Amino acid sequence: MKKTLLFTALMASSTLSAVFAQETVDQAMVQKIREEGLNHSQVMKTAFYLTDVSGPRLSGSPELRHAQEWAMGQLKTQGFSNVALEPWGKFGRGWQVQKNYAAITVPYYHAIIAIPKAWTPSTAGPIKGDVVLIKADTITDLDQYKGKLAGKIVITDTKNTLTRSTTPDLKRYTDEELAKMAEEQPATERRGNRGNSPQMAAFMRLRALRQALSEFFITEKVGLVLSQGRGTDGTVFTTNGASYATDAKPVTPELETSGEDYLRIVRLLRGGINVQMEADVQTKFYDNDLQGYDVVAEIPGTDRKLKDQVVIIGAHFDSWHAATGATDNAAGSAVMMEAMRILKTVGFKPKRTIRLVLWTSEEQGLFGSRGYVANHFGDPKTMQLKPEQAKVSAYYNLDNGTGKIRGVYMQGNKGVEPIFKAWLEPFKDLGATTLTISNTGGTDHLSFDAVGIPGFQFIQDPMDYGTRTHHSNQDTYDRLVEDDLKQSATIVASFVYHTSQRPEMLPRKELPKPTAAN
Repeated sequence: MKKTLLFTALMASSTLSAVFAQETVDQAMVQKIREEGLNHSQVMKTAFYLTDVSGPRLSGSPELRHAQEWAMGQLKTQGFSNVALEPWGKFGRGWQVQKNYAAITVPYYHAIIAIPKAWTPSTAGPIKGDVVLIKADTITDLDQYKGKLAGKIVITDTKNTLTRSTTPDLKRYTDEELAKMAEEQPATERRGNRGNSPQMAAFMRLRALRQALSEFFITEKVGLVLSQGRGTDGTVFTTNGASYATDAKPVTPELETSGEDYLRIVRLLRGGINVQMEADVQTKFYDNDLQGYDVVAEIPGTDRKLKDQVVIIGAHFDSWHAATGATDNAAGSAVMMEAMRILKTVGFKPKRTIRLVLWTSEEQGLFGSRGYVANHFGDPKTMQLKPEQAKVSAYYNLDNGTGKIRGVYMQGNKGVEPIFKAWLEPFKDLGATTLTISNTGGTDHLSFDAVGIPGFQFIQDPMDYGTRTHHSNQDTYDRLVEDDLKQSATIVASFVYHTSQRPEMLPRKELPKPTAAN
């Protein structure tokens, strides 16, 4: 019995060693990819057109469509096949800011930093008047303001303060942090009912009050609402103030202001100082086409047996409206377009088909990728899969800002570890070394993972993504780091090359259980 166990262990060890040894890396092609990606890059040119030229790419907006048309034109010019704008399903109304001006005029003039909340309406032309401070801890507190707010500019009292930080915005992972990520174990499922916790109860009360305020402002015909945006130092992390649905309930025009401007106004009003403002906010809704679309392009496979199999890369193309969506996610989109360009430029004829998809409405709930997956691969609710699902070797995603690639989140797929380790080896000098078994959430690879397709997000240096640019008015072209984007596109191109040429598809995890059963 002991001899049998020893033999089995030796066989398992030799098999694992063989996997490491057999995973070939085409060093000649890696060098071609590095030369093109690092020394002849066009990634910043692409980023320029997606940001400065196209503007904010909010879902359903004219700016998003402009960027999509430009991208398709580029992909066609570069010689890619099957370039198309593919519908994934119904989204809803588009929306656009056409004018935005707001300023304090009394006790002195000061133009404030303020951004219309997405999908909120226009003011009734230019408005001017006193700012009214609303003090309401409960719904019944609103009774004192009935009949007094028509046409007014209102602001809600708050206990918020701004906290100064001595921690730098910009951050790269340290060797110690990367080592800790590499040692992580698969996360265990956490269970428990938090519905009756004090925190949940407080959250529900706050949500009910906010809903009551919104309805009250409509009933009282308030002219404009000022709300405090998250952020400091003039940064405003913006949000939506209404639904994009065609049957959405009406809301009041609302400006999300910088914390500094918001708290200044509140302090003045608390101190009994009259504050007057003028504002003119003009927004426009678009309901001529309620569909959502993804941009698709391909390099067709050439191997008779493997050309029907697919390697997919992607990034979400949509952004928020406060800036031009540079790090979220023109960076990822430009990198993926650049990876395709690199492969095309070096004359690569892949065995498997390589497909680029630029998703939309990721910001509203991964809608573009989820719709695409449902149309092509299957339904995670029932786990009823379509034939195409079995033909996807891998999906690679990039959506964590401008920071360079430091490795890969394996998303619980232990089988890819020796493969990815071999593929990262040529890029040690560029700082990409780390593999972590852990999952990462919040972006489009999850749509593929949900139906059993190997889906991966690359580990990226955080930079100032979470502290300054993510969904904020600071998310502009100037926040992009050129060398990092070049490095990322080069590594992605190499991963795609090796995935497409590998004799077998990438290993898969056990098929997930239907989500409808959870």
